[in-house]
Amino acid sequence: MSSKKIAIIGGGNLGSAIAEGLLKSGFSRAADITITKRNTATLGSLKEQGVNIEADNAKAVAGADVVLVALKPYNVKEVLAGLQPVFKPEKQILISVVTGILIEDLEKIVGGNMPLVRAMPNTAIAIGESMTCICHKYASPEHVSWVESMFNQLGVTVSIDEKLMDAATVLGACGIAYALRFIRANIQGGIEIGFDVRTANLIAAQTVKGAAELLIREKRHPEEEIDKVTTPKGCTIAGLNEMEHQGFSSSLIKGIATSYNKIVKG
Repeated sequence: MSSKKIAIIGGGNLGSAIAEGLLKSGFSRAADITITKRNTATLGSLKEQGVNIEADNAKAVAGADVVLVALKPYNVKEVLAGLQPVFKPEKQILISVVTGILIEDLEKIVGGNMPLVRAMPNTAIAIGESMTCICHKYASPEHVSWVESMFNQLGVTVSIDEKLMDAATVLGACGIAYALRFIRANIQGGIEIGFDVRTANLIAAQTVKGAAELLIREKRHPEEEIDKVTTPKGCTIAGLNEMEHQGFSSSLIKGIATSYNKIVKG
């Protein structure tokens, strides 16, 4: 199944990262990937690896089994409408990684019965560590399995209802920024207590990576791991309590809710 020919429409940061990830993982051969962009000169690295570089979207779509749309939201409808004559609903899968474009929107453009998948990755896709949420319509179990397999080469994939896609954007995509802001604060605190910035950066980042891996690999709740390092009258519980007194958890929860309301209400 991984031998499908993939056309990535939009060779920006996300589209290029997906192409790189598919190559590095061995999921796709370079010859089976075509990526499009008006200014093809910026895709030199992918071209050197054997990826097909194309300025003509229609040409790329015509020869593809899978069409992955990685355009900016404002030009999706115009570009896809222009490609409608070359789509083959009975033979192709359309995957959109564009924020805010609903499956209903895609259906109106390309017509009914074409397998449609909406995917929400995050920027960690560039290193094969994305959290990608997907939903779909008109896709067979085989189609869904293939799409999940593809994104599993780029991180971890979970299928959700489309009504949760906005929430997935906040928790998974915006969540990268939240996590990095937490790490930045840790670095600043580390500098205050004596570390140079590079050492503080390494300790803070690796500690957060380790904490996340504990939850993923052991399938545990955070409190189980917190309990292991909060000894009676210890420094950890003292620090945690002070953070909570200053509104640490509540401010994070409010931030998540604010981001979500911004998407929903504009």
